[in-house]
Amino acid sequence: MPKLAYLGPEGTFTEEALRILAPEADRLPSANVSAALDAARRGEADGAVVPLENSLEGAITTTLDELAWGDPLLITAELLLPVEFSLLVRKNTTMAQIKRVFTHPAAITQCRGFTARELPDAMVIAAPSTAAAAQEVALPGSPYDAAIAARIAGEHYGLVELAANIGDRADTVTRFVRVSRPGSMPEPTGSDRTSLVAFLNDDHPGALLEMLTEFSVRGVNLTRIESRPTGDGIGRYFFHFDFEGHVADARVGEALSGLHRICTDVRFLGSYPRADRFFPQIKRGMADADFAEAEGWLARIRGGQA
Repeated sequence: MPKLAYLGPEGTFTEEALRILAPEADRLPSANVSAALDAARRGEADGAVVPLENSLEGAITTTLDELAWGDPLLITAELLLPVEFSLLVRKNTTMAQIKRVFTHPAAITQCRGFTARELPDAMVIAAPSTAAAAQEVALPGSPYDAAIAARIAGEHYGLVELAANIGDRADTVTRFVRVSRPGSMPEPTGSDRTSLVAFLNDDHPGALLEMLTEFSVRGVNLTRIESRPTGDGIGRYFFHFDFEGHVADARVGEALSGLHRICTDVRFLGSYPRADRFFPQIKRGMADADFAEAEGWLARIRGGQA
């Protein structure tokens, strides 16, 4: 039975994602994203589940940076998890009694409308995580009256759900990924995503366009691009890319080869099935058979055939 590290403590949305991605796995809660990924790198766990991006807040930059540096890890699966916040309290607590609410800063932002409307006189205080907030509220003598967290946190810590689905946007989704040390990767399904990190050779006019061209001319559709600072000075960045297709696809392999030629470094982060099961339309001339036919034609030309 595999052991997977995750962003803890118990009761986080990440634990909920792990339970769906790998219900049979032993779970190792970690203090933060870095600790979870380090547990996978050191072999203390067989892999890790971490958040990568949120439909409202955008990219989880800690995860992006951790995947770009240190020993390589590969993404092997992804999950799109609807984020539903609950107002959790100790038994017999009423709405009128709530004066201090504890939760993660992201939850403060995403539940601002509810707290302004239902708890106008309450102070909302930032916590390390939504689960840590629930854990604190459950303690006897806690200075906090309520936590905003996942329903699963209430189950873990014995809290009562006073209000459900209190986020300002009902359609908020967080994308989670399962990662492991390099090894075999999932086979192509036709509905796949590939992730990588690319480091520029140097900063010059058109540098980003050159990278994007490697995808465009091969009909590879980008689904996400993020720039992150290298730490080597102002204006120096590396780029995270997600795009349609599997590294086994000819068009994707050609794009990766092109990036390798023009970049200082390209870190491959994995090819894996898409959680949304979207099957892209392959542009005319970009199917594997088209690449194979073109290679055969070129070989005949080089061999002196007409």
